[in-house]
Amino acid sequence: MDLSSYTGIIFDMDGTLVDSMPAHLEAWEKTCAIHEIPFDREWFYNLGGMPSVRIANEINRAFCQNFDVERLANTKYKFYDEIIHKGEVIDPVYQVLLDNEGSKKVAVGTGSRMFNAEPLLDQTGILPMLDALVTADDVVNHKPNPDTFLEAAKRMGVEPHDCVVFEDTELGQRAALAAGMDCYLVVDGEITTLTKAPR
Repeated sequence: MDLSSYTGIIFDMDGTLVDSMPAHLEAWEKTCAIHEIPFDREWFYNLGGMPSVRIANEINRAFCQNFDVERLANTKYKFYDEIIHKGEVIDPVYQVLLDNEGSKKVAVGTGSRMFNAEPLLDQTGILPMLDALVTADDVVNHKPNPDTFLEAAKRMGVEPHDCVVFEDTELGQRAALAAGMDCYLVVDGEITTLTKAPR
């Protein structure tokens, strides 16, 4: 993998840099059980990158419900907080971070909120390596909109077209391409294809 043409690298967090998606899915599964919402693991996984409040909106839309989205999201946060071990780093992606720390600007752009993202990145030792961290609290329009990645580029002081993104969902990949950034897709913990942004 040749990253020499890029000045900045932006990583998604959940499912890309840290294997925390199982913890999120477990929290959603418990939330769904309480509210008698059908739980489809793949459907929820594909919404990775969206803040929990937006996922709650998607639940209302998909299942023709009218849940209080803040309450639904807060229930999910509670279950997530109760999970002690939230996941290990994903080695191939973490190695990219280690190989480029210091020589390139590095950021995390996540759909998680700051109160979830910061402790997880701190616990895994990633936080001190970052030049920027952008969470769901830092932007109004979340993935698949490009705002998360554009804000990360801005905070790193790097032009968007000089950044490459690592993502594990099609939603996140769409956000990266919309930001004018090339994107590597991470599938089952392995780095796969590079998709080039339209120039």
